[in-house]
Amino acid sequence: MNILEKVEKEQTRHGLSFRAGDQVRVHVKIVEGDKERIQVFEGVVIALHRGGNRASFTVRKVSYGVGVERIFPVHSPSVDKVEVVSSGRVRRGRLYYLRDRAGKAARLKEREGTVAETAAAAPAAMADAAAVSPPIAEA
Repeated sequence: MNILEKVEKEQTRHGLSFRAGDQVRVHVKIVEGDKERIQVFEGVVIALHRGGNRASFTVRKVSYGVGVERIFPVHSPSVDKVEVVSSGRVRRGRLYYLRDRAGKAARLKEREGTVAETAAAAPAAMADAAAVSPPIAEA
């Protein structure tokens, strides 16, 4: 392992928890003068570019009728966190065809057993479990 590989290994984040077609919320650190704030960019992941420390992903959203795409480096310190809002069912790795679609044609179907469904089902399951189990008697 050479010096470059050692430095890259120290700076990498582990585990991409999203893939192409997922609706994500990217929290980006913005520096304005001497102040720092977090700005959220929410959209669909249309491409993942692998490449070790140089990996990046492209997120697309439509803002006021205009398509906006941003490319984020995966391991950049300016990317605070990436939340998966929902997972889309897609059959390819690059979704560049969404650039030509508008309105309802640009929607993606929800993937079965996704984060959103699991998160929504958890409170209901907890309530059902509490209703079924009898209270514990104290001695």
